[in-house]
Amino acid sequence: MQAFIDFLNGVIWSPALIYLCLGAGLFYSILTRFAQVRHFKEMCSLLLNSNDSDKGISSFQALAVSLSGRVGTGNIAGVAAAIGFGGPGAVFWMWVVAFLGASTAYAESTLGQLYKVSENGQYRGGPAYYFERCLGWRWLGVLFALSSIIACGVFLPGIQANSVGNAVTQIFGEGVIVSSSFGDVGSTKLVALAVILVVLAFIIFGGIKRIANFTQIIVPFMALGYIVMALIVVFLNLDKVPGIFHLIFTDAFTAQAGFGAAIGWGVKRGVYSNEAGQGTGPHAAAAAEVQHPAQQGLVQAFSVYVDTLFICTATALMILITQQYNVQGTLADGQFIVQNVDPSTIIASPAFTQMALASVFGSSGPIFVGIALFFFAFTTILAYYYIAETNVAYLRRALNINVSLTFVKLLIMFMVAYGTVNTAGYIWNLGDVGVGLMAWLNIVGIITIFFMAKPTMKALRDYEDQKAAGVKEYTFNPKALGIKGAEFWEKRYDKQQAEKAADK
Repeated sequence: MQAFIDFLNGVIWSPALIYLCLGAGLFYSILTRFAQVRHFKEMCSLLLNSNDSDKGISSFQALAVSLSGRVGTGNIAGVAAAIGFGGPGAVFWMWVVAFLGASTAYAESTLGQLYKVSENGQYRGGPAYYFERCLGWRWLGVLFALSSIIACGVFLPGIQANSVGNAVTQIFGEGVIVSSSFGDVGSTKLVALAVILVVLAFIIFGGIKRIANFTQIIVPFMALGYIVMALIVVFLNLDKVPGIFHLIFTDAFTAQAGFGAAIGWGVKRGVYSNEAGQGTGPHAAAAAEVQHPAQQGLVQAFSVYVDTLFICTATALMILITQQYNVQGTLADGQFIVQNVDPSTIIASPAFTQMALASVFGSSGPIFVGIALFFFAFTTILAYYYIAETNVAYLRRALNINVSLTFVKLLIMFMVAYGTVNTAGYIWNLGDVGVGLMAWLNIVGIITIFFMAKPTMKALRDYEDQKAAGVKEYTFNPKALGIKGAEFWEKRYDKQQAEKAADK
């Protein structure tokens, strides 16, 4: 099975997908005239939007839910893996994919808002919905829904749970070894797993409102706390910072870790971390209550910055400044291009980050990483559940089949248990398959949508025109813009006009 997964991973994550991710980001950056830069101030102001409704959550809550998916083990273990396999230069390519990916995030999240539906008292949307409603390709919507259910319901939760188990074990030790059908498992991991499952069940059985209420408190707190720790490390080593940035930039274009390895691992871990183009962000974006679809697109673009430019950079600086890393060579196993720490240290794990903080804060460093990783990973599992649930709801509606959402909840919980007690390498490869498959479908889909309808560009232009006109309350009329299939916004606009007429 592992050999098959490795083969499939190699096919999906061929150079074609790597350059497709970069190309799509550059494509939308040029088309939007680098909206991720021009509207940076607007992104920040939109974060303060606290408007929600019985059916929708606020822009900030939607940001928190999407960040809970973006900010996870990719920010701690993923950055370590990028450096360990691709060298310090991989960090540069993570920055590139984040900067360009912010425009991709705008496009896909605006589409999520444009083609959302109101169903059973809440808003739902995502790639499956806009593939069907914009392109009229239900088959592509069904294919993406199936892929995302498999990825977010089966593959990806195990990665988050696995990293939590490894972090807790490094803090407290293995504990008493217990024999199970999955092999020998330490009692420490089993206790951590029990805590995760109990809290997870309580939240996911409460729906999107409970998920949003939880993440809007936890996500900002954990992100700021993590960045503060990184800033302390940087402040204590200010003299090393210029050299570290020089190392990152020069290694990105040299053969120290292999030019291809730096790009490949930087882009792969960058896409996995910030999820731009992957198609996960539009699900949370669609759930937001906003006046104009472009607003949530801009908010989601900002979330890419938070994830990669802030949190991933914080991890990279801590690891590189303290030199607590190895760089794996491309020769036989055990060969290192750079070896600063014990060669037995697992690269695709939180170990580098924990060792970096331990070198500065002593025994409390790994404990903090373990706590941060617990919350990072746990909130990501919540986001994965919501994505899986949304796509199950789509299949129920599109194919008229009755699939219990309770089954989805139980599936997520089982995969969390499975991932916690299995080895990291195998689980990471499963996650890469899921991420890559969703990215292929979504990026090809949103580029096709552009050439067939250009709805995201029309929405952005309309929003910029209204902003330039100084309107106090934004409106959105898809019919006037030539956007078809946006039934929710058509009905909303007609209702607004009817209410205005009645007031007169």
